Amino acid sequence: MMRLVLATLAMLLLAALPASAQNGYLIKPGDLLRIEVLEDPSINRGVLVLPDGNISVPLAGTVAAAGQTVGQLQAALAARLAPNFAASPNVFVAVDRLSEPRPVAGSTARTIAVYVMGEAAKPGKYAVTSGSTLLQVLAETGGFSKFAATKRIQLRRGNALYTINYKALEQGGAANPMVMADGDVIIIPQRQLFE
Repeated sequence: MMRLVLATLAMLLLAALPASAQNGYLIKPGDLLRIEVLEDPSINRGVLVLPDGNISVPLAGTVAAAGQTVGQLQAALAARLAPNFAASPNVFVAVDRLSEPRPVAGSTARTIAVYVMGEAAKPGKYAVTSGSTLLQVLAETGGFSKFAATKRIQLRRGNALYTINYKALEQGGAANPMVMADGDVIIIPQRQLFE
């Protein structure tokens, strides 16, 4: 019995180590975060920290994440969500993946950072060769999730917003192959009910 208690305590201590290591980490653009709210599981999701350092969370809106620790972001999200609940919600934030860019295999040319979020197979920050097209970046992400709205893909470049139909682009219907620029954000929205 004593061995079981000691083994359980040891496992709890080991499980707490990664969480405490995350508390000292300062969140950066390109990090993929996991957000969970005990009181409303519909808010639970993975979010990408955008190049401007912000994240977007339902009921909380746009929240500054870059430069904060996991604990600070948890507190900020709980404060932003509190008006929507009878009691202060229990919010948990974890860093799922760090912002380290993924280099393209065999690449020696200059690389640029492109961010992919939403219903991609692997959202995150990608380091791609300058001159890469939207189709090439989507191939790097491994394609789409089964819930992707491929007719409404968004490309955000600075203050400009472009809506792209993947099928038309794939079939060569677009005159411009959509060459990526440094800092581009590709958003793959979730399909609506009859889409």
